Amino acid sequence: MTVLEEGQIQIHTENIFPIIKKAVYSGHEVFLRELVSNGVDAISKRRMAAMAGDCAEGEEGVIDIKIDREAMTLTISDNGIGMTTDEVKKYINQVAFSSAEDFLEKYKQESDGIIGHFGLGFYSSFMVSKHVELVTKSACSESKAIRWSCDGSPRFNIQEAERNEAGTDVILHLMDEELEYIEPSRIRTLITKYCDFMPIEVKLEGESINKRNPLWRRNPREITDQEYIELYNYLYPFQGDPLLWVHLNTDYPYNLQGILYFPRIGGRADWEKGEIKLYCNQVFVSDSIKEVVPHYLLPLRGVIDSPDIPLNVSRSALQTDRRVRSIGNFVAKKVADRLRGLKADQPLFYAEAWDALAPFVKIGSMEDEKFADQVADLIMFGTTALASTETDGDTPDPIPCGEKAFTTLSGYQSRLSTEANNRILYCTDEVAQASALSLWTSQGAEILKTETFIDSQFLPWLEARHNDLRFQRVDAELDDTLKDDKPELTDQEGETKSESLRTLMKQALNNDKVTIQVQALKGDNAPPAMILLPEQMRRMNDLGALMDQRLPGLPEHHVLLVNRRHPLVEGLLKLKSGSVLVSTSGVSPTETLAQGLARHLYDMARLGVGGLEPNELAGFQSRSAVLMGQLMDRAF
Repeated sequence: MTVLEEGQIQIHTENIFPIIKKAVYSGHEVFLRELVSNGVDAISKRRMAAMAGDCAEGEEGVIDIKIDREAMTLTISDNGIGMTTDEVKKYINQVAFSSAEDFLEKYKQESDGIIGHFGLGFYSSFMVSKHVELVTKSACSESKAIRWSCDGSPRFNIQEAERNEAGTDVILHLMDEELEYIEPSRIRTLITKYCDFMPIEVKLEGESINKRNPLWRRNPREITDQEYIELYNYLYPFQGDPLLWVHLNTDYPYNLQGILYFPRIGGRADWEKGEIKLYCNQVFVSDSIKEVVPHYLLPLRGVIDSPDIPLNVSRSALQTDRRVRSIGNFVAKKVADRLRGLKADQPLFYAEAWDALAPFVKIGSMEDEKFADQVADLIMFGTTALASTETDGDTPDPIPCGEKAFTTLSGYQSRLSTEANNRILYCTDEVAQASALSLWTSQGAEILKTETFIDSQFLPWLEARHNDLRFQRVDAELDDTLKDDKPELTDQEGETKSESLRTLMKQALNNDKVTIQVQALKGDNAPPAMILLPEQMRRMNDLGALMDQRLPGLPEHHVLLVNRRHPLVEGLLKLKSGSVLVSTSGVSPTETLAQGLARHLYDMARLGVGGLEPNELAGFQSRSAVLMGQLMDRAF
């Protein structure tokens, strides 16, 4: 066969291939993405050139991949525009140039249809090949087919070749250590990963293996809910159905399409990894898109496809610039718009989904001031108020949700009495704070139900943002509406019941870090005693626990509130007043029993808020057994 030319590839270093292998591409497998992308480009170019009358249109475009186990070769073929000898010299030998740029300049087309730059992408083939051949024939001229060949050194040769139809074959003679790429299953996996949604059919040994026609490129009005769900299940198998989705579509000031899904998060979401897939002109680029999507949206799933996101030369990493930040703002706004529309049009569904949506909205509000403004009226909390049944055409507040109900802050404030002075009552644990919760609700107060982990930071943020709001947990303190303010009588020694009880409790506990308060509480279900944690002190304790990565416990300094109206406390006071000295120790058995019951009262209050550490439970059980025995002795 006649050798038409021999020469040296024009590069500005002695050998480009080590650079490609070590610096440009992070993984060898992307060579297939690059070569298939080049084939898709060539088919798109032929279609445009045919429309301009410069060549025949040819058959429908297709990328064909063939494996030859004996020769240990992998061939990627296309029936695109092909190249002439001069074009091969320019676009293959001179790596610094890009055929895509020249082609677009000639035909004045947008860059959407041209996926990559043939020059550098083609050279990724040398990551897995010891020898590469390129057989190509131009569709735009009467020139013959040629074969370009290179063994990985800067030297090449060009010969005449045989190829009946226009297009290009890239023949890879694989290295011994890269023979995994002659396994059909490996190639199929890579096509599914990188090229599944390319607009051109990709065949492996004659079998079509890519889906094409991505859903995000279609008009949302023409897509059914089932189609959205099927795409989610295809991209994320065995994850169940999505909660809801947001369809992205804009062409100004950048071109971007995509679909983002809210998953049904069963546990704590991964706010660092991210699972959104980034595509460039339907070519998979990365699933690490921290630079594009705001941090608070990283646990979303789905696809973002844009040719305008700046990538490095290998298309494997993002380059941060103003456009990337702008795209992130656009995505956040579209998410906020979707949630606003959902709350307005489907309030019951919005309430049902709120527990899964809340982390995104709350964390996003704290991290992004613009997003906070966009979702300010979408933030909800569970409430003890009964769900509203009257809507008057507006979204009901509270919104019913099964046995629960949800309200916005504005809705809660609209129901506040003037005496409340914008105090927002809330609880974080309906079981641990049951006594205080019951006390407030029995007097008609509405309580918000919050979540400990996020709301421990979110509520102070809300207070800082709204100077007129003051959040108070139900067990922080009690106001006068919960107390019976009738004056107390004094005994013969001039002491009130409250003073006697306070003295007894201080003696029994012998702990200066516990402040004893005695009050008469309203309501038949008011507890005999309860632990109160002043709001700011508790917040400091919770913050310290968060920084130490531990669960918040009961602070050493706290308040024990004793309800003197409770029958158990009244009986305790009678027991103390009836004690008689009967031993040289100065303490009667009745006095000992009274102090034991006082200590038991405190232990129960601590137990109710999770304040008994595991190593203290054994002592509590032992003291309880002794106390029960003493009470049995008195009974018989």
